[in-house]
Amino acid sequence: MENKRVRLRFAPSPTGGLHMGGVRTALFSYLYAKKHGGDFILRIEDTDQTRYVNGAEEYIIAALKWCGIEPNEGVGFGDGPHAPYRQSERKELGIYAKYAKQLIDSGNAYYAFDTSEELDAMRKRLEAAKVVAPQYNSVSRQNMRNSLTLSEDEVKKLLDAGTPHVVRLKVPRNEEIRFHDIIRGWVVVNSTQVDDKVLLKSDGMPTYHLAHIVDDIEMEVSHAVRGEEWLPSAPSHVLIYRYLGMEDKMPQFAHLPLILKTDGNGKLSKRDKSGIPMFPLDWFDERTNESYVGYRESGFFPEAFVNMLAMLGWNPGTTQEIFSLDELVQAFSFERVNKSGAKFDPEKTKWFNQQYLRMKSDAELATLFAPILKEHNIVAETKFVEEVCKLVKEKAHFVSEFWANGSYFFIAPITYDADVIKKRWNEQSAAFIKEVTEAFKNLNTFTTAETEATFKATAEKLGMGPGQVMQLFRVCLSGVGGGPVLFEMVELLGKDEVVKRLETATNSIK
Repeated sequence: MENKRVRLRFAPSPTGGLHMGGVRTALFSYLYAKKHGGDFILRIEDTDQTRYVNGAEEYIIAALKWCGIEPNEGVGFGDGPHAPYRQSERKELGIYAKYAKQLIDSGNAYYAFDTSEELDAMRKRLEAAKVVAPQYNSVSRQNMRNSLTLSEDEVKKLLDAGTPHVVRLKVPRNEEIRFHDIIRGWVVVNSTQVDDKVLLKSDGMPTYHLAHIVDDIEMEVSHAVRGEEWLPSAPSHVLIYRYLGMEDKMPQFAHLPLILKTDGNGKLSKRDKSGIPMFPLDWFDERTNESYVGYRESGFFPEAFVNMLAMLGWNPGTTQEIFSLDELVQAFSFERVNKSGAKFDPEKTKWFNQQYLRMKSDAELATLFAPILKEHNIVAETKFVEEVCKLVKEKAHFVSEFWANGSYFFIAPITYDADVIKKRWNEQSAAFIKEVTEAFKNLNTFTTAETEATFKATAEKLGMGPGQVMQLFRVCLSGVGGGPVLFEMVELLGKDEVVKRLETATNSIK
């Protein structure tokens, strides 16, 4: 394995939008591939045509592009040496049938002619016999219609007649199956817990169990990364590699921990009610007529989304939490992925976005804020907008909050925080507002330092502490009781606007 070129694939099924759990699988695969100078492949596993959803494939490609975790080979990203990358197209090449035939010829797979009625009857028999998990296996297959119980002549007649059938893996009875997982270490399962999985369906289409193995062999995949829900199927996959005589081509497995609900109980669902999106981009499910809001449309930066996902189940072994994609590539290893589930934290998710928002330049933020200003018919100088962004960004998680938190920079208030007025407005404080207004009129320079010094001097002159009138002063200027650094706000509004607003407030507040 050490000498193999590192090649990892992300192989989703186009059965719906790409959930954030799927994006994390793609991300971890991408990080490992890039760290080791290898390839990252996008393969579309569309063998289950009954569950195919229009637009899902395009959504997957768009989501990966938005996240910045682009494959260098595969569907939507250019053909490499192993095209095509859709399993429905690969089926036409006869690849899967060839491998299935090899398994049959070696006695490690068999034809099963059971009808759906016969399968139902088998399950009911097993349930009646108090079998906990009824399955088609080394015991139950002995009473079914398959090439292990029928004579060669009967099997040939059925095949020649085109009788519907599937190909099943022949799992041995009571045998220990061992494999190594990079995250979980050695996994040991007895074959009595493993069923005879269907490898080829009656329509000739391979199931996931055969198709992904064939494709991983053909595409020389070195590491197979997937969610832990696939762990119970892994013993079957190990057997298939063994029976094909290709254990040396079996990739290293890495089964990722589940992403858990916010309370830690159970797997996170796409219908989670935390208020944080579960999909990278907006998604409409045509089967259920349900719409899902995406991280992108909710105002998250792709870098923040990716950083947050990386920390769900992986840790760098240090206190560092903010990583660029390049830094993640350098720091990532599967050995530092946890075995236990990772609890999703909506507040932490917003925190990540806040950190990236603060790292943006004021010019970048002003550009992102511009469409919102346009919606409110605001025309302002670019430099002024940049200064507003500089002040309001410290208390915001999203650019979309800038208007709610700072509209008063562009529109003078016409209402004032009632609680603050009730608590703070009195004869003495009203006198202070009038006095400080006059003092501001006489200032030659209107800087942060100058206005703050004037404010404090006026309060002292009237025998008041600055704290007694500071919040009221803010409300007179902005209408609200909280906001950015007060005297930086005063300087940005400018002398004329501040004087005008203070005079208006004095005349409006009773």
